Amino acid sequence: MRVLGVDPGLTRCGVGVVEGRPGSPARLVAVGVIRTPADDEIGARLVAIERGLEKWLDETAPDAVAVERVFAQHNVRTVMGTAQSAAVAILCAARRGLPVALHTPSEVKAAVTGSGTADKKQVGTMVTRILRLDAMPKPADAADALALAICHVWRGGMQNRLATAATAAATARAGRSLR
Repeated sequence: MRVLGVDPGLTRCGVGVVEGRPGSPARLVAVGVIRTPADDEIGARLVAIERGLEKWLDETAPDAVAVERVFAQHNVRTVMGTAQSAAVAILCAARRGLPVALHTPSEVKAAVTGSGTADKKQVGTMVTRILRLDAMPKPADAADALALAICHVWRGGMQNRLATAATAAATARAGRSLR
Protein backbone atom coordinates (compact mmCIF):
# COMPACT_ATOMS: atom_id res chain seq x y z
CA MET A 1 0.00 0.00 0.00
CA ARG A 2 1.29 3.47 -0.88
CA VAL A 3 0.11 6.26 1.44
CA LEU A 4 0.46 10.03 1.22
CA GLY A 5 0.68 11.49 4.72
CA VAL A 6 -0.31 15.14 5.15
CA ASP A 7 0.64 17.22 8.18
CA PRO A 8 -1.64 20.19 7.47
CA GLY A 9 -0.56 23.78 7.95
CA LEU A 10 -0.87 27.07 6.12
CA THR A 11 2.77 28.14 6.25
CA ARG A 12 4.26 24.62 6.06
CA CYS A 13 2.17 21.65 4.96
CA GLY A 14 4.24 18.51 5.41
CA VAL A 15 3.86 15.76 2.81
CA GLY A 16 5.39 12.32 2.80
CA VAL A 17 4.77 9.13 0.86
CA VAL A 18 5.52 5.70 2.28
CA GLU A 19 5.01 2.27 0.82
CA GLY A 20 4.54 -0.91 2.84
CA ARG A 21 2.12 -3.21 4.59
CA PRO A 22 1.43 -4.21 8.19
CA GLY A 23 4.19 -6.38 9.61
CA SER A 24 6.70 -5.43 6.91
CA PRO A 25 9.33 -2.71 6.70
CA ALA A 26 8.07 0.59 5.30
CA ARG A 27 9.90 2.29 2.44
CA LEU A 28 10.26 6.02 1.77
CA VAL A 29 8.93 7.12 -1.61
CA ALA A 30 9.13 10.92 -1.23
CA VAL A 31 9.04 13.65 1.40
CA GLY A 32 8.74 17.41 1.36
CA VAL A 33 6.90 20.52 2.45
CA ILE A 34 4.46 22.75 0.61
CA ARG A 35 5.17 26.33 1.74
CA THR A 36 3.07 29.48 1.48
CA PRO A 37 4.07 33.02 2.47
CA ALA A 38 2.47 34.11 5.75
CA ASP A 39 1.63 37.54 4.32
CA ASP A 40 -0.33 36.17 1.33
CA GLU A 41 -4.14 36.30 1.35
CA ILE A 42 -5.80 33.14 2.73
CA GLY A 43 -7.43 32.22 -0.59
CA ALA A 44 -4.10 32.37 -2.43
CA ARG A 45 -2.47 30.25 0.26
CA LEU A 46 -5.16 27.56 0.05
CA VAL A 47 -4.90 27.51 -3.76
CA ALA A 48 -1.12 27.09 -3.47
CA ILE A 49 -1.58 24.18 -1.06
CA GLU A 50 -4.16 22.60 -3.39
CA ARG A 51 -1.82 22.90 -6.37
CA GLY A 52 1.03 21.44 -4.36
CA LEU A 53 -1.05 18.51 -3.16
CA GLU A 54 -2.38 17.83 -6.65
CA LYS A 55 1.22 17.72 -7.92
CA TRP A 56 2.17 15.27 -5.12
CA LEU A 57 -0.84 13.09 -5.94
CA ASP A 58 0.06 13.10 -9.65
CA GLU A 59 3.72 12.29 -9.07
CA THR A 60 3.40 9.66 -6.33
CA ALA A 61 0.06 7.95 -7.15
CA PRO A 62 -0.87 6.91 -3.58
CA ASP A 63 -3.53 4.31 -2.75
CA ALA A 64 -4.74 6.32 0.25
CA VAL A 65 -4.25 9.64 2.02
CA ALA A 66 -3.70 10.01 5.78
CA VAL A 67 -4.30 13.45 7.28
CA GLU A 68 -3.64 14.58 10.83
CA ARG A 69 -6.93 15.09 12.66
CA VAL A 70 -7.17 18.71 13.79
CA PHE A 71 -7.50 19.10 17.53
CA ALA A 72 -8.37 22.11 19.67
CA GLN A 73 -5.47 24.36 20.55
CA HIS A 74 -5.33 27.57 22.51
CA ASN A 75 -4.53 29.59 19.39
CA VAL A 76 -7.77 29.71 17.35
CA ARG A 77 -5.98 31.27 14.37
CA THR A 78 -3.57 28.32 14.19
CA VAL A 79 -6.43 25.81 14.50
CA MET A 80 -8.37 27.48 11.70
CA GLY A 81 -5.39 27.49 9.32
CA THR A 82 -4.63 23.86 10.11
CA ALA A 83 -8.27 22.87 9.60
CA GLN A 84 -8.47 24.75 6.30
CA SER A 85 -5.29 23.08 5.04
CA ALA A 86 -6.58 19.65 6.16
CA ALA A 87 -9.84 20.26 4.30
CA VAL A 88 -7.93 21.01 1.11
CA ALA A 89 -6.04 17.71 1.46
CA ILE A 90 -9.28 15.78 2.04
CA LEU A 91 -10.89 17.49 -0.96
CA CYS A 92 -7.96 16.70 -3.27
CA ALA A 93 -8.06 13.02 -2.28
CA ALA A 94 -11.86 12.79 -2.50
CA ARG A 95 -11.83 14.34 -5.96
CA ARG A 96 -9.70 11.37 -7.09
CA GLY A 97 -11.76 8.78 -5.22
CA LEU A 98 -8.91 8.01 -2.83
CA PRO A 99 -9.76 6.82 0.67
CA VAL A 100 -8.91 9.36 3.37
CA ALA A 101 -8.11 8.52 6.98
CA LEU A 102 -7.81 11.00 9.82
CA HIS A 103 -5.35 10.07 12.56
CA THR A 104 -4.93 11.90 15.87
CA PRO A 105 -1.47 13.11 16.88
CA SER A 106 -1.40 10.69 19.83
CA GLU A 107 -2.41 7.77 17.59
CA VAL A 108 0.44 8.59 15.19
CA LYS A 109 2.96 8.99 18.02
CA ALA A 110 1.91 5.67 19.52
CA ALA A 111 2.17 3.91 16.16
CA VAL A 112 5.73 5.03 15.46
CA THR A 113 7.23 5.36 18.96
CA GLY A 114 5.07 3.17 21.20
CA SER A 115 4.02 6.22 23.26
CA GLY A 116 1.14 8.57 22.51
CA THR A 117 2.95 11.33 24.42
CA ALA A 118 6.24 11.25 22.48
CA ASP A 119 7.78 14.58 21.53
CA LYS A 120 8.62 15.73 18.00
CA LYS A 121 12.27 14.68 18.30
CA GLN A 122 11.28 11.13 19.32
CA VAL A 123 8.86 10.92 16.39
CA GLY A 124 11.53 12.17 13.97
CA THR A 125 14.10 9.73 15.37
CA MET A 126 11.75 6.77 14.97
CA VAL A 127 10.70 7.81 11.45
CA THR A 128 14.41 7.92 10.57
CA ARG A 129 14.94 4.41 11.99
CA ILE A 130 11.76 2.89 10.54
CA LEU A 131 12.53 4.15 7.05
CA ARG A 132 16.28 3.50 7.42
CA LEU A 133 17.19 7.08 6.49
CA ASP A 134 20.64 8.65 6.85
CA ALA A 135 19.25 11.79 8.47
CA MET A 136 16.07 12.95 10.17
CA PRO A 137 13.66 14.61 7.70
CA LYS A 138 13.51 18.37 8.18
CA PRO A 139 11.53 20.38 9.01
CA ALA A 140 9.48 18.54 11.62
CA ASP A 141 6.39 18.91 9.40
CA ALA A 142 8.00 16.56 6.85
CA ALA A 143 8.84 13.97 9.52
CA ASP A 144 5.29 14.26 10.90
CA ALA A 145 3.84 13.63 7.43
CA LEU A 146 5.94 10.47 7.12
CA ALA A 147 4.81 9.38 10.59
CA LEU A 148 1.18 9.79 9.46
CA ALA A 149 1.82 7.65 6.39
CA ILE A 150 3.61 4.97 8.45
CA CYS A 151 0.76 4.97 10.99
CA HIS A 152 -1.78 4.45 8.23
CA VAL A 153 0.21 1.70 6.52
CA TRP A 154 0.58 -0.18 9.82
CA ARG A 155 -2.84 0.57 11.35
CA GLY A 156 -5.02 1.64 8.43
CA GLY A 157 -4.84 -1.72 6.73
CA MET A 158 -6.04 -3.41 9.90
CA GLN A 159 -8.83 -0.86 10.35
CA ASN A 160 -9.97 -1.43 6.77
CA ARG A 161 -9.99 -5.23 7.23
CA LEU A 162 -11.97 -4.89 10.47
CA ALA A 163 -14.51 -2.61 8.80
CA THR A 164 -14.85 -5.03 5.87
CA ALA A 165 -15.32 -7.97 8.26
CA ALA A 166 -17.93 -6.05 10.27
CA THR A 167 -19.84 -5.19 7.08
CA ALA A 168 -19.73 -8.81 5.91
CA ALA A 169 -20.96 -10.02 9.31
CA ALA A 170 -23.81 -7.49 9.34
CA THR A 171 -24.80 -8.49 5.78
CA ALA A 172 -24.78 -12.18 6.75
CA ARG A 173 -26.93 -11.47 9.83
CA ALA A 174 -29.37 -9.43 7.74
CA GLY A 175 -29.58 -12.25 5.18
CA ARG A 176 -30.40 -14.82 7.91
CA SER A 177 -33.10 -12.64 9.42
CA LEU A 178 -34.87 -12.31 6.06
CA ARG A 179 -35.40 -16.06 5.79
